[in-house]
Amino acid sequence: MTEYGRGQGSEPWHPQDPMYGDGGWEGQQAQAAHQSAYGGQQQHYPQPQQAQQSGYGDWGQGGQQGAYDGSQQYDQQTGGQYQQQYDQQQYPEQSQQQYPQQSQQQYPDQSQQYQQGGWDGTGTHAHVPYAADPGDPYGQQAAAYGAEQPDLYGTPEAYPPPEPPSRRRAEPEPKVDWDPGPDEGEHAFFAGGDDDDEDESADEPDGRSGRGDKRGKGGPAGKKRRNGCACLVVALVFGGGLAGVSYFGYQYYQNRFGAAPDYAGDGTDETVTVEIPKGAGGYDIGIRLKEAGVVKSVDAFVSAQQQNPQGTSIQAGAYILKKEMSAASAVKMMLDPKSQANLIVKPGERNVAVYKDIDAKLGLSAGSTKKAAKEQYKNLGMPKWATGGTEVKDPLEGFLFPGTYPAAKGMKPEAVLKQMVEQANEVYTRYDLVNKAKTFDLENPLQLVTVSSLVQAEGKTHDDFRKMAEVIYNRLKPTNTETNQKLQFDSTFNYLKGESNIHISESEINSNKDPYNTYTNRGLPPGPIGNPGEDALKAALSPTGDGWLYFVATDGQNNTEFAKTYEEFQKLKERFNASSGN
Repeated sequence: MTEYGRGQGSEPWHPQDPMYGDGGWEGQQAQAAHQSAYGGQQQHYPQPQQAQQSGYGDWGQGGQQGAYDGSQQYDQQTGGQYQQQYDQQQYPEQSQQQYPQQSQQQYPDQSQQYQQGGWDGTGTHAHVPYAADPGDPYGQQAAAYGAEQPDLYGTPEAYPPPEPPSRRRAEPEPKVDWDPGPDEGEHAFFAGGDDDDEDESADEPDGRSGRGDKRGKGGPAGKKRRNGCACLVVALVFGGGLAGVSYFGYQYYQNRFGAAPDYAGDGTDETVTVEIPKGAGGYDIGIRLKEAGVVKSVDAFVSAQQQNPQGTSIQAGAYILKKEMSAASAVKMMLDPKSQANLIVKPGERNVAVYKDIDAKLGLSAGSTKKAAKEQYKNLGMPKWATGGTEVKDPLEGFLFPGTYPAAKGMKPEAVLKQMVEQANEVYTRYDLVNKAKTFDLENPLQLVTVSSLVQAEGKTHDDFRKMAEVIYNRLKPTNTETNQKLQFDSTFNYLKGESNIHISESEINSNKDPYNTYTNRGLPPGPIGNPGEDALKAALSPTGDGWLYFVATDGQNNTEFAKTYEEFQKLKERFNASSGN
């Protein structure tokens, strides 16, 4: 079956269809008109038959309005004979088979009633009122209960009679002379209307004549002036907006694709010291340089560092740079050792030498840093286990860890020393010296640092360091009968003397009873004799196990040989004497 049963299908449009007879507002209007034509009385034919009859109206889904639109016409001469043209045209077979009697016998009295009440005798259609508006609940309620509908066209002045909505025509709009004003054709803003114009219009009885008078008194010229101001305002607004968009667009382009802001040249005569911490990358360095006024932007420095083949070799430390330098010039100057205000602590270097270097870097008088170290060592972050006895010559010995540290004029010596102590404490904590000292039967972690300092002072290479560590541990054993637990190291005697002499007489050594003299005292010295590096520290934590007990620097400096027995040691000593001319 086609949609809503309108077309031909296997079955006719059945009254039980939910869309059967639903004519919307037009269907209600037709029903109301039908009832009014019958005197406002309710029809007594069955509802399904009424729905079937109304289903053939010309307006869609079954309105009695078809009586007015030509689909069901009444012959005015014969008194309104009902003809089913719609059935004969669209449903020729169904109208004859399914409704043979209904169209002729269903409503025998309707034509008579239309003659008596529905037509006025002159052939003119009676004035039948329209049904109430569907949106008005009160109008529909009255029609639904069969109440009388008011005859709105009962007077002679009501001619012509009402027509169905399908035949109505829109009333032509009255012709009005068009006059563009603030509300038509021309916006009030461009029309130039103001309060004065409104006051003048109020004095005139006719608004149109008032506008005509103003035009006659030079109104157009006033409008032109006001239009010019309005256009100027609009131009300024759009111009400002365009300028803002252009500015932000330029900034966006510069930030994303443009070159980073940068100074030009090698900088001014004003210098500044910049401290670069350990582990700082290019971006971190750029931030510090920008804060110090050296470079103009971080991105410019990062770009210049990447373009320089040696840019990534910039180390931690202090640098004396100029202000307002180009990024490329700043990178080049930082790679120059002359600009580096750094202090380098070499592995095995004693504190006395470190103090002198700090005085020189900071421009202080000789002995200033040594005095500060003696007074401030407890405030520099030393670990608790680092406090030696009263025999320790320098509490900071072994804790000025080898490395590069910033040391520029204007800095205090204790600030430089504190950086070194913090680095030593970090390394010693990482290697867990507290527990490792117990592994080698040492009294405290400080003795492990002391062993590392002896390894650093006596060894030359990494292999030497491990063998030297074994020599120390073997000589410290209570079972050592070869040296009777005496280390007999020249390095410890040189430390107490503040020298580096490899030719020491036996009489001088044997006569000195200082605790740091390992020829006359058993065991380790009271404290470290220098600042060991990380390589020597690792060797002290992993000595060899070959049984080494003796060693001799056969060439005096670079070559160290080891022995397990005293006889082997004597042979090595003879070779040493031969090489040194003794």
